[in-house]
Amino acid sequence: MMAGRKQFDVDSALDAAMIQFWRAGYAGTSLDDLSHATGLNRSSIYSSLGDKDSLYLRCLDRYATRYGDKYDRALSRASEEPLRAIREFFGVTLARIADPGLPDGCLIAQTAMAIPVLSPEIAARAVEALGFQRARLRKALKAAKLPDADAFAVHIAAVNQSLAVMSRAGAPPKQLRTIVEVSVSALSQALPAD
Repeated sequence: MMAGRKQFDVDSALDAAMIQFWRAGYAGTSLDDLSHATGLNRSSIYSSLGDKDSLYLRCLDRYATRYGDKYDRALSRASEEPLRAIREFFGVTLARIADPGLPDGCLIAQTAMAIPVLSPEIAARAVEALGFQRARLRKALKAAKLPDADAFAVHIAAVNQSLAVMSRAGAPPKQLRTIVEVSVSALSQALPAD
């Protein structure tokens, strides 16, 4: 360790920046906000975490990986128990929404809604993250031998993103669970009989 250089935990700083971007959005987050959230001065942010666009991309990737892993675990048994897997998939979102330590909504959904004012690279990364979500669902639903796996993957991904948007707009948890149950019910009717 060099004398005079403050050491910091990069993971903690990235998490703090991710929460700040999640709470206020890309446009609504200034370098001063990031400095306050991370405890780093501007020059430390630039030298250690990159410029605002680079940092946002790192946070978006971090978010997509963190929740993507949870979604993958939820869907891992879709071939044996597809309805349970989809309920658990939605459960990841509902648990995130209910966590008082996290902002409402979804960083990816929020980014997607802001695409017209974002850099092409950030916009592309948001579209890519949404595509990964649909692909993850498509794979799980095909494993469950659902005839309309592609259509249901698009539908369930859209419902999942809408849960995040609705939570940010103040929809009560009961309403969000009802939306999930309608989608699970439609899926149960589409699944082939054993």
